[in-house]
Amino acid sequence: MTKSKPKILVTNDDGITARGIRTLIKEMCKLGDVYVVAPDKPQSGKGHAITIDAILELKPQKVDGDAIKEISCTGTPADCVKLAINEVLDTKPDLCVSGINHGSNSSISVIYSGTMSAAIEAGIEGIPSIGFSLCDYSKDADFSAAKFYVRKIAKEVLQNGLPDGVVLNVNFPKISKSPYKGIKVCRQARANWREKFDKRVNPLGKEYFWLTGEFENLDSGEDTDEYWLAQNYISLVPIQFDLTAHHMIQKLNNWSLNE
Repeated sequence: MTKSKPKILVTNDDGITARGIRTLIKEMCKLGDVYVVAPDKPQSGKGHAITIDAILELKPQKVDGDAIKEISCTGTPADCVKLAINEVLDTKPDLCVSGINHGSNSSISVIYSGTMSAAIEAGIEGIPSIGFSLCDYSKDADFSAAKFYVRKIAKEVLQNGLPDGVVLNVNFPKISKSPYKGIKVCRQARANWREKFDKRVNPLGKEYFWLTGEFENLDSGEDTDEYWLAQNYISLVPIQFDLTAHHMIQKLNNWSLNE
């Protein structure tokens, strides 16, 4: 009996026509039957937002003429996954991959990332999921060096699965000619964005603000994603969406909360 191919859902936050997702689609087609549900326009920085105050529309697409099912969605990355599971696919996929994002989603950026929120949404549904990002924000970013590792990591997840509640966050450093040194399984660095707001005035005299800022790595550890990315390694961080600070439960139970 011929074993059926795994069903793979592909999504992102840069939009269905972005170079990163087109690369990801081609690599996933080498591993299984691919279905694409992705935003119809860029949705970077949307985090885990969902649409509750507007309609959602799905539209069939043929971006590259590939013989796969592609659908664009007017909503957020999390919306895309929800609609894919509930309206597009007849059964849950064996794997969900999100990306390849144009820009880093290492350390604290995972909180704001639409790419990772799409992967997390699939993880909430019990689907093994991976978010892929390249540390290059250019719309013309070169994803060729990442292809082999994207396929390799996805294949490992298909073969081994992931524990319930765990999603993989994979970041590729931007490189020119040197190959990646390998993959490092590591932890999320403690870092932050030092925000600044550029205050401007429009022609009507009304003030408005433009968010800017600088990334600040507060972590000197040599076991973090930021450390290994700087060493030209691919960082792989297992993340969880249970935000409970379990180590604080007993301490809080010792407070005089009910007296």
